[in-house]
Amino acid sequence: MSETLIRNATIVAMDAEHGSAPFSGDILIDGATIKAVGGTIAAGPGARIIEGRGKLVMPGLVNAHTHSSETFLRGRYERMPLEIWLLYAYPLLMNDPIGERLLYLRSLLLAMESLRNGVTTFCDDFFDPPRHDLDRLATVFRAYEDAGIRANVSSAVMNVHTLDALPFAREVMSPELQARLDFGPPMTAGAYMDYCRSAFSSLHGKAGRLNFMIAPSAPQRCTPDLMAACMDLAVARHVPFHTHILETKTQAVTGPVLHGKSLIAYMHDLGLLKRNTTIAHSVWVSDEDMRLMGDAGVSVAHNAVSNLKLGAGIAPIRRLLDAGVTVGLGTDGVSSNDTSRIFDVMRVAGLVHSAAGPDHEKWVAAHEILTMATIGGAKTAMLEEVAGSLEVGKAADLLILDLKTYPFMPLNDVAKHLVYSENGSSIETVMVAGRIVMQGGRLTTVDETAVFDEVAALVPAYLAEHAELERRNAVFEPVMAEIHRRATGMDIAINRYQGDGG
Repeated sequence: MSETLIRNATIVAMDAEHGSAPFSGDILIDGATIKAVGGTIAAGPGARIIEGRGKLVMPGLVNAHTHSSETFLRGRYERMPLEIWLLYAYPLLMNDPIGERLLYLRSLLLAMESLRNGVTTFCDDFFDPPRHDLDRLATVFRAYEDAGIRANVSSAVMNVHTLDALPFAREVMSPELQARLDFGPPMTAGAYMDYCRSAFSSLHGKAGRLNFMIAPSAPQRCTPDLMAACMDLAVARHVPFHTHILETKTQAVTGPVLHGKSLIAYMHDLGLLKRNTTIAHSVWVSDEDMRLMGDAGVSVAHNAVSNLKLGAGIAPIRRLLDAGVTVGLGTDGVSSNDTSRIFDVMRVAGLVHSAAGPDHEKWVAAHEILTMATIGGAKTAMLEEVAGSLEVGKAADLLILDLKTYPFMPLNDVAKHLVYSENGSSIETVMVAGRIVMQGGRLTTVDETAVFDEVAALVPAYLAEHAELERRNAVFEPVMAEIHRRATGMDIAINRYQGDGG
């Protein structure tokens, strides 16, 4: 690949020197890598020239947490707390796994929507019951390779019975209903490690931008030996240990009820809070939890939109930042968010934390939100040496936006425009590893019309099957509603009132 020169652009580099402060200059790309960023830069003969006058160049956005397994369930649910929603989006009583072609299309569609809206990297924690299958994981990798996105991918693991991972479940659910939940022998730590090692051998590093990460679902859903094995391998392979902790009030109750301590303290005591630890949600954390997290250098994927839709609460982002926790932004799955647009999450996160209280100086600022969406997200994915900022030696993952559009007219403060005004509509070009994957409103890697037509033809039958699955699982809804009711009524010491968004 020859050189590419983007010249005379407004640049938001998100590097240590400039942060979100814009400057004018050029960017020289050599193959997949940024070769120079600065004032006037000379390109070699035959270089592709992209005129940047009137354009904004910024790093590609990072979606720190999503689930491709929800892609076909967009626009299906509302007014459900997590514990009830899970019954339908991730049913206890399951059908056979989704077919391989639909698995590919489901993954591809998420990547397509992400790229069109400026997400060049995401962390996909996809769920593929009832077993972990390397060929099916390879299908997901193939979809992302074809789309041209950068991704960390894993198949989430759990090996604790659902009823033993929820407070009050055994006492609330009748023996007759409990008898229906026979999931067979649980996954052992050894079996999951064999799967992970095979994934590292055959898929990790594919296309130079697709990695395998390790994703134990949650500390209440995994045995200590499984989580310890996951962490050891994550550290050895320098990949995230990507998990879910303290998303809901029910999960806040789970730690004290099952372990006599918060789930963060439980993780700490097991030696599982490390640089590799990336925690999705972190809504119901105490001051002591946050101190432990900051001391250990863990990261949080903040899912502002999903947390609101599922009524989970508002994560204490200001206090997490003050404690030294790295924060990225995630959409979560499109069933609990309904889009994969990080620009939506940026706007909501920029607004909702102003409800933290009257001390407006502690409200989260636009430049902090922009950091979370770029270099912060890259750090949560352990990809900060590769993506998240425009710096020499990093991958050329970037967006070119037209400044002569409504979101930037008239232009005041670029960071504030990006957080509060932009929705992705100003994006002209998306580049991943130096390759243009979206230009002029069209993806260059995929025939979008053909994909849409195939989805429209194949997915209705799948959704009809899923509707029958929903009817089968509805019998458990009163149980989950009662668990939710008991947990939300239980007083726990978290040292803050819910709604402390700062």
